[in-house]
Amino acid sequence: MKRMCTFFVIGILFIGVFFIYSNNKDYKVFKNENDKKYNIDMKRNILSLMMGYGEHIVDIDKSNDKIYLIMKSGNKILYDDKKNKTIQEKINNPDLQDMMEEGYNLNCIYDIANNDPGRIRHYQLLKEVYGNTKKEIEVNLKNLRFGNKYYAFNDKNNAYKNLNKSINEVINICKADNRIYKYMYPISGTFNYRVISGTSRLSPHSFGIAIDLASDKSDYWKWASKEAGQNRLKSYPSNLVRIFENNNFIWGGKWKHFDILHFEYRPEFIYKAKHFNDDLDECKYWYDGVDIKDEKTKFYIKLINNKIK
Repeated sequence: MKRMCTFFVIGILFIGVFFIYSNNKDYKVFKNENDKKYNIDMKRNILSLMMGYGEHIVDIDKSNDKIYLIMKSGNKILYDDKKNKTIQEKINNPDLQDMMEEGYNLNCIYDIANNDPGRIRHYQLLKEVYGNTKKEIEVNLKNLRFGNKYYAFNDKNNAYKNLNKSINEVINICKADNRIYKYMYPISGTFNYRVISGTSRLSPHSFGIAIDLASDKSDYWKWASKEAGQNRLKSYPSNLVRIFENNNFIWGGKWKHFDILHFEYRPEFIYKAKHFNDDLDECKYWYDGVDIKDEKTKFYIKLINNKIK
């Protein structure tokens, strides 16, 4: 008898829980706490991408339970293929969610990081924005003069504009502290159409969106031990890094596979780091932290809310 009563109570509880969830309009999206966080993070990632590449991302499409960004060209880019991948698989064949998964840290760091935010690159996105072939990229390049040399950088998506601004700001702080100049000059390179050493993947230098500053033997994880990289990191001027970050460049000094001389124009990471933190509080609006008075931002938020329920 006691056993029958127990089963009866469990059955009633099960029916009650089912009834509550089946009448919740968000149930299909938010099945559990992890799904809530996933949905919030997806919207934040897409907003950061739209803020970073607004001229090129024109719409969002939801088909067969998958989200696509519609590009100015008419091409679609998948947000999440929902496949379990190793880190190497994410690097070799990423979707946008893979690329944005590791958040960039805007704080000053003095230790080699445990992750590589920005090292995963979505090549379809880069080709849509900066040029699909070497010839197309070269047409978009603009020469920037520094010292007695010219350095080619991509003029699309304000990349050249932000590099020029960064360099001018660094020159100004060098006037107050000329020791910083040795970290800046001689510049090691900007545009160079090539693959990353030991891979078949294009370097970000191929798109004209990366700059390597003055080189040191301890700058790169393949050249130096972690201890040597750590010492170089501690000596690196934080105000130089801050200038580049303020102009939408991420720094390879904040990677586990450190690349301390390397700065890469990746506005989507800087936007997300500036506007969002790890707090995925479901009681707040998912876009809490952004300036909703900005008309473009308001438009993007409205679009995301309309397309992703």
